[in-house]
Amino acid sequence: MKKKLLLSLLCILQSFLFALQAQNTQRNIAYTDDNVRFTVISDGTLRLEYAPDGKFVDDRSHIAINRLYPQTDYKLKTRGGWVEITTSKMKMRYKKNSGQFTDKNLIITAAKEMLPFSWKPGMQQKGNLKGTYRTLDGMDGDTQTQTWVADTKKGDKLKLEDGLLATDGWTFIDDSQGLLFDDDKDWDWVKERPANGGQDWYFMAYGHDYKAALKDYTLFAGKVPLPPRYAFGYWWSRYWLYSDKEFRNLIDNFHTYQIPLDVLVVDMDWHYTEQGKGGWTGWTWNRDLFPDPKGFLGYLKQNDVKITLNLHPADGVASYEEKYPGLAKDMGVDPQSKQTIPWINSDKKFIKNMFKNVLTPMEKDGVDFWWLDWQQGIYDPKVKNLSNTWWINYAFFSQMEKNRDTRPMLYHRWGGLGNHRYQVGFSGDAVVSWKSLDFQPYFNSTASNVLYGYWSHDLGGHIGESIDPEMYTRWLQFGALSPIMRTHSQKSAGLNKEPWVFNKEYCDILRKTIRQRYEMAPYIYTMARKGYDEGLSLCRPMYYDYPESKEAYEFRSEYMFGDDILVAPATAPAKDGYVQVRAWLPEGEWYEMHTGTLLKGGQVVERPFAIDEYPIYVKAGAVLPMYTSKVMNLNGNDEEVVITVFPGGNGTSSFSFYEDNGNDKNYASEYAVTKLAASRQGQEQTIVIGKREGQYQNMPASRSFKVKVLSSLVPQSVTVNGQPAKYEYLGEEFALSVDLPVLSCDQEKVIKIVYPAETADMNGLLGASRRVAKSMEQLKYRDSYICFKEEFGKMGSLSEAITYSPEKISSLVSDFWKSYHEFPEVLKRQGVNDDNKAWFLQSICWK
Repeated sequence: MKKKLLLSLLCILQSFLFALQAQNTQRNIAYTDDNVRFTVISDGTLRLEYAPDGKFVDDRSHIAINRLYPQTDYKLKTRGGWVEITTSKMKMRYKKNSGQFTDKNLIITAAKEMLPFSWKPGMQQKGNLKGTYRTLDGMDGDTQTQTWVADTKKGDKLKLEDGLLATDGWTFIDDSQGLLFDDDKDWDWVKERPANGGQDWYFMAYGHDYKAALKDYTLFAGKVPLPPRYAFGYWWSRYWLYSDKEFRNLIDNFHTYQIPLDVLVVDMDWHYTEQGKGGWTGWTWNRDLFPDPKGFLGYLKQNDVKITLNLHPADGVASYEEKYPGLAKDMGVDPQSKQTIPWINSDKKFIKNMFKNVLTPMEKDGVDFWWLDWQQGIYDPKVKNLSNTWWINYAFFSQMEKNRDTRPMLYHRWGGLGNHRYQVGFSGDAVVSWKSLDFQPYFNSTASNVLYGYWSHDLGGHIGESIDPEMYTRWLQFGALSPIMRTHSQKSAGLNKEPWVFNKEYCDILRKTIRQRYEMAPYIYTMARKGYDEGLSLCRPMYYDYPESKEAYEFRSEYMFGDDILVAPATAPAKDGYVQVRAWLPEGEWYEMHTGTLLKGGQVVERPFAIDEYPIYVKAGAVLPMYTSKVMNLNGNDEEVVITVFPGGNGTSSFSFYEDNGNDKNYASEYAVTKLAASRQGQEQTIVIGKREGQYQNMPASRSFKVKVLSSLVPQSVTVNGQPAKYEYLGEEFALSVDLPVLSCDQEKVIKIVYPAETADMNGLLGASRRVAKSMEQLKYRDSYICFKEEFGKMGSLSEAITYSPEKISSLVSDFWKSYHEFPEVLKRQGVNDDNKAWFLQSICWK
């Protein structure tokens, strides 16, 4: 019996040792003794711990929530009184038994293949590329204009926090004082770190491989959660005393003008604000405006609109609130006392009961997520150094994560490192100005340096009394190429931003801009998945891809919008109808989307853009998934996809088109990818839509595809999987459109296009012909009795002529360019007077 017991104990001990060994291997603890511990998180990241009492911290911190890491190759030497750990990117040396880390006993140097550096404790970075900031409240560009903002004074210049990246090639993170999670099985909560004088450091070595550094950071700080697909649609928001009826009229107008919409933001007037019934903080629906809140939310659901309500929680829950009695009882407060229950973010009992009594019932009625508009105290009153912003973001996000089947999402301010795990950001109340518009692209992309890739701005600005239509249009165009597209403004009668309140020209452009956002949704959503997998934000600084080019740092407002699209924002008013945008184009070729011009990279260009044009550049030859203009929201999984092939490029271009359920929590493992490829050899072009790989809930077995080839000639033949295919030539876009038969998504589709030997100069034709046609229409209002002669007249109807007679495209395009290049003489032969001639050449930006 004793022998069996002994054998059992030995088996248990052996299992424990194997488990411990496996854990240490997985955690990559390279060296430990009584006071120090070194962990290899990756070949580019080390954790360095010093514990004078020998008690190391295994609890997760607010920055570092992962303690288990993938297997990594490293070498350990402990000879000569030194601990030496070597990876492919760095070498760390620490003098054994020498106490806390100092510049005398610890040094980390770069590996031979890396950007050289030699780091010791206390050394300061010289080239930090910055991160982000809590809020843009009150900012006019980067200058504070208000007195009510907690962390900046009027007149202050905004100083962005340091980010994770630096041109130095290394980053040091000190988490020694960072707060911890208590790992409560019910709900992880905050706890203070033991005050034992310990050191808990992270060191990252990456040279100029910034992308690798961001991915390494996610290994210990956690991934960026993928927002639900609807978040990438259009959000309507306005601080206004809306009623149920006014919201219904608003939704009706979106339908009437066929403007897509996914999210409706209801600001604070959803609750009572009058004294004795509410205030800045409120928790009870204002039934003067919303007689039946549940019915109102149901109406929005019937219209495929998601809903978020504004919360200003800081004043707590007053006795007049509808849900006060239940909350007071659960909190042990006598309801008859009418004692206001204070809002304390760190009070777990209070937060749990707030959800139970107040928030969860509204979620069940139809509220999809919350806008946490925290503007009050910076720190919690009970837990030292606990950021109120940081913790309220965690509390709400994790509650949704625990208790919902749908994806958690918030809309809130930045709380500091680690807050990348709780998207989406609300950047606050910026001033309505060109300066604010000019600053936000830089602010957007730089936030990616702390993985905070989902800033949502008040497009059009917040603080102001009127809106300049040109400025608002440019702001919305930028918003369509931002992580989140949301308009908002302060409670001012002069800040109407509904597209239909502007004149027809601006209305049409605003409508088209919003629809462009939806057409790009498959590309945008695929890039958002990359944010989850690799820590790469949708809007990224140019130096991620071109770290050795000085222009990548100098053109700070320019950014990559995913892997294939470059944006050089137009952020200044036009002169004589055009804004001149100076852009740096990296090596390669770039297709200017709104003008159809293929430009060589490796140069700085200055390009003119009319109000209906924007500086969007696509990598030559790219093959990208798009939607059609019919998509009105992003709830569907079976929309028709347009595989869009851009001109130029050499060899084969490819893209991995990502799909998932759209709003479930299983996307980490339940998703599908379709490989796209395009190549051209001589007169033959091949586009391949690969077999879909993977699976997710409610995945359609088949879907409709189109192929659109931009700046295309009319083909001789088109086949799909060897069979003749239906196609049409879109003269308005100078593009070939191929309808594919509806086939199983598990079947590869090979599209072959054969072009004729004849050629036509399509470069820049899209922009030139549109500008000419538009100016010819306007010329009639300057000379009502003008009669167009054939030479001049047919220039304005090029796209129609090609639509009707696509077989004549080569001669029609040749005639257009011949006339275009000698336009002053054409106008002279037309008999246009000198004033109108000068105006016309200016209006088409002819050179």
